Amino acid sequence: MPDMAALLAAVPTDLWIGGKQVPAERTFPVFNPATGEVLIEVADASAADGARALDAAAGAQASWAATPSRERAEILRRAWELTIALRDEFALLMTLEMGKPLAESYGEVTYGAEFLRWFAEEAVRVHGRYTHAPSGTGRIVVTKQPVGPTLAITPWNFPLAMGTRKIAPALAAGCTMVVKPAAETPLTMLLLGQVFADAGLPPGVLSILPTADAASLTDPMFADDRLRKITFTGSTGVGKILLAQSATRVLRASMELGGNAPFVVFADADLDAAVDGAMAAKMRNTGEACTAANRFHVDNAILAEFTAELTDRMSALTIGPGHLDGVQVGPLISEKQRSTVAELVRDAKEKGARVTTGGASVAGEGYFYEPTVLADVPADARILRAEVFGPVAAITGFDGETEGIIAANNTEFGLAAYIYTKDLDRALRVAEALETGMVGVNRGVISDVAAPFGGVKESGLGREAGTEGIEEYLETKYIALP
Repeated sequence: MPDMAALLAAVPTDLWIGGKQVPAERTFPVFNPATGEVLIEVADASAADGARALDAAAGAQASWAATPSRERAEILRRAWELTIALRDEFALLMTLEMGKPLAESYGEVTYGAEFLRWFAEEAVRVHGRYTHAPSGTGRIVVTKQPVGPTLAITPWNFPLAMGTRKIAPALAAGCTMVVKPAAETPLTMLLLGQVFADAGLPPGVLSILPTADAASLTDPMFADDRLRKITFTGSTGVGKILLAQSATRVLRASMELGGNAPFVVFADADLDAAVDGAMAAKMRNTGEACTAANRFHVDNAILAEFTAELTDRMSALTIGPGHLDGVQVGPLISEKQRSTVAELVRDAKEKGARVTTGGASVAGEGYFYEPTVLADVPADARILRAEVFGPVAAITGFDGETEGIIAANNTEFGLAAYIYTKDLDRALRVAEALETGMVGVNRGVISDVAAPFGGVKESGLGREAGTEGIEEYLETKYIALP
């Protein structure tokens, strides 16, 4: 494991523009959520920096699009190898700036790096088609071309994987990209910039611009007619603002937005497996994941037993700074986020929910909140409508399959859902009835590099990962031949 001080001294802290580090006129602090203390200062990109990055992206676009797909693939492959070689550095850096336990950070390195390898393989598999027109009047050629310069805005909760999930397909398709990482967690992305430079990515193809003032950086870029696409992962509220901005120039947009995932347990479920799945779906990343199970809808026939077992498991978790051995629950990202979680719990309690474990902030430094189970949560509790982004499981009961489906779909979100049942017919029936882009059947973790990730309703537009992921960065062109 790298020494913390040595790692922070070595990590890039300047902007990446034109394939090299570029200092900014000002800096902003990055905090350790386990202590609340400043880790380091990083460059704070301005509108002028954004213009320079877009100049570089536009200047490199034609040559990068013309680069043979095999060459693009080899660069991505080298980036994958370098990321894996730096797994210790990436893992510790994520734990320091985001707070997740080291075991989860190592898991994210493996998952995040895999997007680089996956899209290295997809780069050489972009297909078109050729056919005769049914009328007999000519021939139809359909080809795919890169969309062009892209702006990616990534969140703080998965600082490596949310970057590679956007960068890798864009580069594979032949698009240049400017990335604005979350202000809370820019260090991981800046280290990834070094990886791509070392992998031989041509100057200008990828720029990385951390900033403490996102709007001042990105607003001018939206108005620039050289920008062709926006890809964003974050809250639904911010996504709607970005979609409105995109509409002024009809930019291509991919939006992976908020979630409020239901976890539905039917009476015939394997209870132990369901509790295992609930722990995985709820507590991955300390609950700070858009796919996290927020609402636990459990058949009343097994409600008491499920609640008791989940309470036992949640109460046994070890809380602490993520770099310490044995820690299972790290801090939340900020005091603001901890206060949001505390307010949702307070509201539920005032409306009649029972706290069976946890239910309070942890005293002392850092932004820790106890793993919490709320039972008998009433329908009007805000926690059943909001994206929690914290270690809180809200449990309600239902009677019968139809009632369970109605409860699960009672949200404006539609990203992920989880169901537990031993009945295959029911599993397929319910999965088809759920209004979500992804469904886990007897599984608490569903993200897979080879599968399309995305939601419906107010959870977003488009898909990332899988064979579908590269399509977000390609335009379809029809060529009519005689």
